[in-house]
Amino acid sequence: MKKFLRYLGLGLLSTFFTATPGLGAERISFDYPPFGEFYLSVDSLETFAKEGKIDQDFSFYASRATPQQLAQLRDLLQQRFNVTPTLVSQVTYSPIGEQLMQQLGKLLLTQSRKNGFYAIRASLILSAADQKGLTVVNLLRKFPSNTIRVNFTQGLKIVDDLSQLLKKKDEVVASIEKEAIAQAANSTTDFFQLPDLRSPGKFRWDKKTFELNDVSRSRRLPVDIYVPATQNSQLTTQNSLSPPFPLIVISHGVGSDRSSFVYLAQHLASYGFAVAVLEHPGSNAKRFQQYFAGLAVPPDAAEFINRPLDIKYLLNELERLEKSDPTLQGKLNFQQVGAIGQSLGGYTVLTLAGAKINFNQLRQDCNPNNSSFNLSLLLQCQASELSPKNYELKDDRIKAIIAINPIDSSILGEGGVSQIKMPVMLVAGSQDIFAPPVSEQIRPFTWLSDPNKYLVLIENATHFSAIAAPTSQNGALPVPSALVGPNSAAVYSYLNALSVAFLETHLLNRPEYRSYLQPSYAIFISKERFNLSLLQSLSADQFNLIWNASTVQSVKPSKPQPIPIPTHP
Repeated sequence: MKKFLRYLGLGLLSTFFTATPGLGAERISFDYPPFGEFYLSVDSLETFAKEGKIDQDFSFYASRATPQQLAQLRDLLQQRFNVTPTLVSQVTYSPIGEQLMQQLGKLLLTQSRKNGFYAIRASLILSAADQKGLTVVNLLRKFPSNTIRVNFTQGLKIVDDLSQLLKKKDEVVASIEKEAIAQAANSTTDFFQLPDLRSPGKFRWDKKTFELNDVSRSRRLPVDIYVPATQNSQLTTQNSLSPPFPLIVISHGVGSDRSSFVYLAQHLASYGFAVAVLEHPGSNAKRFQQYFAGLAVPPDAAEFINRPLDIKYLLNELERLEKSDPTLQGKLNFQQVGAIGQSLGGYTVLTLAGAKINFNQLRQDCNPNNSSFNLSLLLQCQASELSPKNYELKDDRIKAIIAINPIDSSILGEGGVSQIKMPVMLVAGSQDIFAPPVSEQIRPFTWLSDPNKYLVLIENATHFSAIAAPTSQNGALPVPSALVGPNSAAVYSYLNALSVAFLETHLLNRPEYRSYLQPSYAIFISKERFNLSLLQSLSADQFNLIWNASTVQSVKPSKPQPIPIPTHP
């Protein structure tokens, strides 16, 4: 493949098309030293898209592509992206969108070899407004220049760098999986004889909805609270839990809402946990719907501060309501509070656990010349707009946290993450391109200093695998199905089981649940396509050994071939 790319192959062309649907005008031009300048007409692409025919102009490139690559390219050329011009405008004029357009403009130049920033943005908006809609060919036709020039040399470098990065990521994932299997071989636990934590517990629960109003910050916080029912005293005794119930708070990611983790909230409530699921008004689905409709400004850097303050305010209000509201009175234990967050919600719970914003790391990582492939930096670097001071975001009521796909490498960095002094579980998906697992979860795991830490790695899981499927009411972000990934039922079951085990062990100090927090249990509940791995230790030296190696190797010295562990029927 690399040889093909270096010889002006269609692979690079399709890579650019996939990265952004805007690559030309009447023709696409690119220099490939020492062979000179090459051209491809838009007419040729349009004929190929509509009829599947390869004319003489296109045959030079098509002959160097596989049938599969040609089929993928044609599918892309035929696809219509259902987005409104307002949405495209809002995104491309936002700070993050402008950064992305500027980077793309370095690769996709105008006919006069200028940065294609403005031309790309204009063609995206015009094609979205056109009757034919936003398609690759229509976007090419709207590009405000007769020729678009591809910076081919820079493109090849990006492809090579990205290929190496993906290879290293795969090496790290494979090494962690290998080490987890090796450790699991030493387990003697018979999980068939233990309760299945993937199944609901025995508690029924009641749901109550509040809308809290933090007047001091002009933020209204919708919150659903799931409280275990206590009508059956025998049931309470059997589960060894009685009011007041331990309290878990769940923080959603960008563009989501409190429906995203209903499955997890209900599962925890069935095991005797009270669960509060709130919405962050500055970055929830409703805010993004308003923003895409042109009715609100984009989320700003203050959201990095407001989100943890939302949780603090929620806990304060629940303490007040627990004394005055008959439905909550005596039912919430504020000495046993845990927090779970996903994506930006993962960042939120890390700060509540004691991680501080690392402005030195942000300055280092967020310079304009940084060409990192870590998409989460587009969001993290917004925090550099904050006044650099010590923000008091930690909440001492919280005793244990679970961070799913968190973003933290720059906004917190090693200096911030290492300050956490409580049990932490980090959950990573191997195919997460928005919060890349190596930079955002696996390496940060080595920074954690508390001995009670767990790294959960789900093979083939994406950034969206842990989130409940969006509805027409809360689907604010138009995420293509290819980025969402395979059916996530297995991922939900993993999080249900591991959350119960982690919180029972480290929030309630129940040692009988610790046996679930070992590599052998992860393998026991693994399902096809979503292999599950769990590690409790990975040092910085071990990580660097894997990262810097040219071949896949174990985190530790190789061990005898592990004994296969039976999976649950």
